[in-house]
Amino acid sequence: MTLIRLFFALVLLSATGAFAQSAPRVEVYKNAACSCCGGWVDHLRENGFAVTTHDIDDVPANRKTLGMPEELGSCHTAKVDGYVIEGHVPAADIKRLLKDKPKALGLAVPSMPAGSPGMESPRPVPYDTLLVERNGSTSVYARH
Repeated sequence: MTLIRLFFALVLLSATGAFAQSAPRVEVYKNAACSCCGGWVDHLRENGFAVTTHDIDDVPANRKTLGMPEELGSCHTAKVDGYVIEGHVPAADIKRLLKDKPKALGLAVPSMPAGSPGMESPRPVPYDTLLVERNGSTSVYARH
């Protein structure tokens, strides 16, 4: 009986450790005055991401440094597992990106579409999440 309890205790510890290690760490760069960025950060945390925020004065300059084209810009830029995430990208799209691991720069939701995470609205609009290649070209990754 003791051996069985030990076995289950080890299984439980393994599962707990695996879960803790599996929470992807997201670094978010945003302007301190932007309230919708906080809503997006909350959305990521609610979906299992470990998020650290950095308030910066020049979001466009940071975006440029990370290689994200300006025409895809939004109010915040993030990094996760070597990818750049621009704007109000849904957590499900980021999880899919991390699972599929395409050879790309990252994902972008340009502008700030009503109804996207952090931009909740009674009048949501359709929007696309774009897969951004390292050369700046894009393709539709998900439709919302």
